[in-house]
Amino acid sequence: MPPPSDIVKVAIEWPGAFPKLMEIDQKKPLSSIIKEVSDGWSLPNHENFALQHADGTNFYITEKNRNEIKHGAILRLTTSPAQNALQLHERIQSSSMDSKLEALKDLARLSRDVTFAQEFINLDGVSLLTQLVESGNERYQKLQKIMKPCFGDMLSFTLTAFVELMDHGIVSWDTFSVAFVKKIASFVNKSANDSQILQRSLAILESMVLNSHDLYQKVAQEITIGQLIPHLQGTDKEIQTNTIAVINALFLKAPDDKRQEIALILAQKQLRSIILTHMIRSQDAVVGEMAHQLYVLQVLTFNLLEERMMTKMDPQDQAQRDIIFELRRIAFDAESELNNIGGSIEKRKSMYTRDYKKLGFINHVNPAMDFTQTPPGMLALDNMLYFAKNHQDSYIRIVLENSSREDKHECPFGRSSIELTKMLCEILKVGELPSETYNEFHPMFFTHDRSFEEFFCICIQLLNKTWKEMRATSEDFNKVMQVVKEQIMRALTTKPSSLDQFKSKLQNLSYTEILKIRQSERMNQEDFQSRPILELKEKIQPEILELIKQQRLNRLVEGTCFRKIYSRRRQDKVWYCRLSPNHKVLHYGDLEESPQGEVPHDSLQDKLPVADIKAVVTGKDCPHMKEKGALKQNKEVLELAFSILYDTNGQLNFIAPDRHEYCIWTDGLNALLGKDMTSELTQNDLDTLLSMEIKLRLLDLENIQIPDAPPPIPKEPSNYDFVYDCN
Repeated sequence: MPPPSDIVKVAIEWPGAFPKLMEIDQKKPLSSIIKEVSDGWSLPNHENFALQHADGTNFYITEKNRNEIKHGAILRLTTSPAQNALQLHERIQSSSMDSKLEALKDLARLSRDVTFAQEFINLDGVSLLTQLVESGNERYQKLQKIMKPCFGDMLSFTLTAFVELMDHGIVSWDTFSVAFVKKIASFVNKSANDSQILQRSLAILESMVLNSHDLYQKVAQEITIGQLIPHLQGTDKEIQTNTIAVINALFLKAPDDKRQEIALILAQKQLRSIILTHMIRSQDAVVGEMAHQLYVLQVLTFNLLEERMMTKMDPQDQAQRDIIFELRRIAFDAESELNNIGGSIEKRKSMYTRDYKKLGFINHVNPAMDFTQTPPGMLALDNMLYFAKNHQDSYIRIVLENSSREDKHECPFGRSSIELTKMLCEILKVGELPSETYNEFHPMFFTHDRSFEEFFCICIQLLNKTWKEMRATSEDFNKVMQVVKEQIMRALTTKPSSLDQFKSKLQNLSYTEILKIRQSERMNQEDFQSRPILELKEKIQPEILELIKQQRLNRLVEGTCFRKIYSRRRQDKVWYCRLSPNHKVLHYGDLEESPQGEVPHDSLQDKLPVADIKAVVTGKDCPHMKEKGALKQNKEVLELAFSILYDTNGQLNFIAPDRHEYCIWTDGLNALLGKDMTSELTQNDLDTLLSMEIKLRLLDLENIQIPDAPPPIPKEPSNYDFVYDCN
């Protein structure tokens, strides 16, 4: 008799018959179980049947995934994947339009299952779909003219099935013809197209560009930015998102020498203004995939600065040296002074050296040498010139104000600009590829055509202001830069909607305010290291940890929506997982779209008893991180991955939407298993709550010095012959 852990109790359905309740021995071959079920209903040719989940996903059960079957699951005996694929392949080629349409509808639904997809692809099914898209037979063409709605549905289901089949990564994108690319591109170029056809065509073009160099070139020849722009001006969010995704893909895969050309076209087509009007400001909040694509566009746009950032200045290049002369001229209006000096070379050199010192360059004799370090290279000089020309009054004020101070108190404009440019490049991660999971874009960078330069202009004025507030000297330069970085980072976290709002946020983050924030956020180590306080902390800590544990478990009960990330391209498919209120069962299941609130337990078909969980693993120890593919190479995805291991080979794999959710779930799962919560979020929460609780308990002792050691115990009395007389 097999052990209980190998037995799964399920119900199996068959059309027109009462469901069967039976026990499945997971050690027996799947073919034997199917034969047993088929014989029970007297069905011949059991090899033509298969078991399938009846939970809405309709995924086939195979030897690889059979361990995912849970107690109480409802299964369905159905046609085998191979038989089903063969029947659909024949029906799609039917002369009956109704039969063809129903077949394509079924194909679009079934192609989500990799088992069926493999069988259909083995029948050269992808080629069949591409033929339908490229040309089709005469009746198919007539249907387009006579029955446009029906044709739209047929083409929509064809493209949907194609997308689902290709998402499994079985067929190479390099196998498709120019005719197919042109046909898909034509669906995008037609402004009056059906929204479903347009959305799927855009998704196909994005995958072509990202997964094949040859197809990128073909798509780039067929699709122009001007043809994509109108799709951003509508109200359909999915189409807007897919359009930005195509633009990003073309941008990302373009050769280095073509990216500046694409950026120029985007500027001419006023892409930034269109995105700001029709996407960012037309809705309350940009979230999900749209936010991710805008983040990618932001990163790719800033990456155009990388070339200048990594370009050293050539001290012998007269055109580059003229920029420094221009900075000097604007600051000191030096032309008239030069004419008055006459031809004395020594006097000219002396005057240049003096002015370059006032401008704050490190090398007073030859300031070109200040721009030979990369990063920030020539980008720093570009920013300085932009500031001098476009914010001339502020530029002159900063330079003259500092040149009139004592040497040790002047804020060196040149050195500050170089270091600030380098810092801003680090903050915005200029030169790094966009993350697959990040979606934190900044709306303010879409409000100006020269947003990086304007960003610099605001920050250089902040730096000068902070320098004065700190009464800094040249020795304090690095300290000032640290404070400025903190001011910028804190202002950015508020997600200002415009550069003016960003500037306003910085006004409220003076050096004094930064000191107050630092003091309120950190525990004063000097005050909280005395022995009585440490003993109090030790006594309070278990209560605080229990409070944190309850918060983590409550968040698991609320549940979280997790994105499914594939190795070949990012997708919108999501699934949901939540803990039952009694903390005994995890409920999970696939969703068609991201939920607006909590998902009820009864809508999640799959269950995992907490008692069955053997371990929780993270990062590279996760089974889905050990597989081949892009996920293994993506460091950020690796840091968000965790898995639940149960039974013998059972596993439930997660990729958290962000670091906060990762900490919540790993802490919560460890708490369920009776293990320590070890995330940095727990440590931060513990420090914060301990500090608050101790301060509350010490309110009555304010302004009273707490001794480092307890008071001495008095000596024992000489005798105990005393009593308190109550009379």
